[in-house]
Amino acid sequence: MTTRQVAITGAGRGIGKAITERFLGDGWRVWALVRAESSLDALKGRGDLHFVSFDASSQDSVLAAAHRLTTDAGHLTALVNNAGVALAAPLGRTSTEDFLRLQAVNVTAPFLLCRELLPAMVKSGAGRVVNVASTAARKGFKYTSAYCTSKHALLGLTRALAVELASRGVTVNAVCPGWTDTDMLQASVDNLVKATGRSVKDARAELEKLNPMGRAVKPEEVAEVVHFLCASPAAAAITGAEYVIDGGETV
Repeated sequence: MTTRQVAITGAGRGIGKAITERFLGDGWRVWALVRAESSLDALKGRGDLHFVSFDASSQDSVLAAAHRLTTDAGHLTALVNNAGVALAAPLGRTSTEDFLRLQAVNVTAPFLLCRELLPAMVKSGAGRVVNVASTAARKGFKYTSAYCTSKHALLGLTRALAVELASRGVTVNAVCPGWTDTDMLQASVDNLVKATGRSVKDARAELEKLNPMGRAVKPEEVAEVVHFLCASPAAAAITGAEYVIDGGETV
């Protein structure tokens, strides 16, 4: 049986860690693209896990990671572009450097990986790509102009590639999580505490109220949808889709 292989960016924490655990548990060979191998310590020994040095903010690093995958992995079954960064700031306090940094990590890195890795999928006649976007890919939020721009662009990339590759056996989809219980949520809680003087508990509750379910999304819930899109035969005809995982927030 051919080994199923997936490359996952930002695999060492948050949603990326949950995605990695899901694929390892299903017997996949996982190429974990992270800055530091130490971020994978908690995942070692759980399956066929391989570290690939990766800095999403550096085009040279992204291209080097793609070369490593092309050389050592060959044909990937799936690619999950999960690595991302956020920024909360009014327009007037959003520097050009910050804006470009978010585009580099959230859009350019996925674009480069797709450009470099998808030809092998096309040649083999099969492949799955999932881009981890955000509810910020579907609507605007205050004080997130750079972040919303990057996630809207990632969703646009998803749709364009889906149409381009639909007849070549490669599907390209996006998942759009809402507030998810990760360090990114904790950073937002910390910012709210700093800005309002509320307690951590009250600040977290304020953010969770945005979700009609009254709670944050679990990383494992996002991972399950990603795995479905990459692994299930039932997802073979799904491409260009955006799976919103937000407990009804954007409804």
